Parts: sequence; structure tokens; C-alpha cells
Amino acid sequence: MATWIPGSASPSPAAARGFGLAGIGGAIVREPVALAGLVMVALYVAVALGVGFLPLRDPLALSSQRLMGPTPEFPLGTDALGRDLLSRILFGARLSIRVAVLSVAIATLVGGTLGLVAGYLGGLADLAIGRVLDVFFAFPAILLALGIVAALGPDPNNVIIAIAVVYTPIFARVVRGPVLALKAREFVEAARAVGATAPRIVIRHIVPNLMSTLIVQVSLALSWAVLTEGALSFLGLSAQPPAPSWGVMLSEGRQYLEFATHLAVFPGLAIMIAVLGFNLLGDGLRDALDPQRR
Repeated sequence: MATWIPGSASPSPAAARGFGLAGIGGAIVREPVALAGLVMVALYVAVALGVGFLPLRDPLALSSQRLMGPTPEFPLGTDALGRDLLSRILFGARLSIRVAVLSVAIATLVGGTLGLVAGYLGGLADLAIGRVLDVFFAFPAILLALGIVAALGPDPNNVIIAIAVVYTPIFARVVRGPVLALKAREFVEAARAVGATAPRIVIRHIVPNLMSTLIVQVSLALSWAVLTEGALSFLGLSAQPPAPSWGVMLSEGRQYLEFATHLAVFPGLAIMIAVLGFNLLGDGLRDALDPQRR
């Protein structure tokens, strides 16, 4: 418990309740939905980071055993070129998480900064930032991402840029609202009264109270990023064949749905598990970190 010393700024609510990694971990343990989502996300991340150390076949290696269903030799079967589907799906997780993490990290940094500036300064800065963001909100998210990638060219790095551009205004708006309320709170007024500078107030008192909101938003944004990368790969605007990408595998497998359904089912399940894990984690964290439920 933080102690307030007379003559110093009063502790913010986040500091007073000991908000931090330990608090988030405790909240996840108490919320079964968040715990289930965390397990699914942890498995997804572990596969993406450790797939190079697993005893798998080369995901690009061809063989004569084409369009085979699951067998002991090929647990998830093979595709039209005889490539091991299990190996391709597991290696596909690496590309998926790279795109999702980098795009959401950029959106969080840029959008969060814009939201902080707009909310804390207000006035003309808030108005200018808000009008620019309204331009991006005028387009449906998936169509905006599709247009950006189509203009830049089919490449995973361009998908990262597209998703970051789409989610930057969302993070800015998510951050701006709480900042408007927080800057009028007593602990911020107390910090101003003892001479704290604006950057110190933002870093020490406002940002910690935004963490629970940002964590939930990041987890939900990651699910959308995984889904969007898969959709753009399916349309041929992200990774290109023969790259082991979930969207590419879905696109290749759709023509064999009648007699080799595993080619589309297993990559689809991989996308579903990753997206479901992030959604469960985000929904569970939202409930667990809600102060009204404590």
C-alpha cells in the first residue's frame, strides 16, 4: 500500500492499489475465462517461438505422397504438393504472430501517444488530432487495410503497416477518453500543486491508470490482427506461396474441399484457436480488472 507523505503529490489510484504485473496475474487466476485464454495464447506463442527447435519436416519439402489424410507419418496429412501440413501450420504461426505483435505494438505506441496528447492538452490539439482520426474512422477497418496493402504491394511488412494504420486511431480514442477524466482527478491536481511537470504527471500518474484499459485493448487488437493477416494472405496480399502462411494454406485448400477437406480445416482451426485465445483473454481481463466487480 502506497503511503502519502504530507507535502507530496497524493498517490494515484493505480499506485494505491498496487497495480502491476502481480495484480494482473492475480486477476487472471481469479477469472477462468482469462485463464483459459492465457493458456491458449501461451501455447500459440510457444509454438511460434520454438517451432525451429521441433523435430519437424521442412515445410517447403515436396514428396510424392500428395493429398493424403492424417497418417502416423503425416499427422495432419499432406497438401497437393506432398508437403507436411503439420509442419506448415506450425511454421505459419511464426509469421502470424510476427505480423500481429509488430502491428499492434506500433498502433499502441503511436495511437496511445496521440490519445495522451489530445486528452491532456485538449483545446486545439485535441480538435486537430480528432479531425484527422475521423478521416480514418470513415472507412471500414478491413477495407482500409485492404486498400493500404493493395497500394503498397503484397508483402507481410506492408500488412504490418496496414493493420497499424487501422488500429492507431482506435487506440488514440480508447486512451483519450480516460485521460480527459483522469486529468481532472484529485491526485493529478495534487501533483500540479507541488510543481510536477506535465511529462511527469502523465508518466507517473496518468499512464499507470490506463494500463488495464490498454492491456484489454491490446489483447483484442491482437486477435483482429491475426484474423486480418489470415484474410489478406487468403486474398494473396500478404505472404506469397510457397510460404507457410495460414491464409495461403486456406486459399490453396479451397479447391480440394470435396475430397481433401483437411487442407482447409486444419489451417482454419489454427486461426480460430489463436483468435479465440486472444478474445477470451481480453474479455476475461476486462471483467477481472473491472474495479466495480471487486
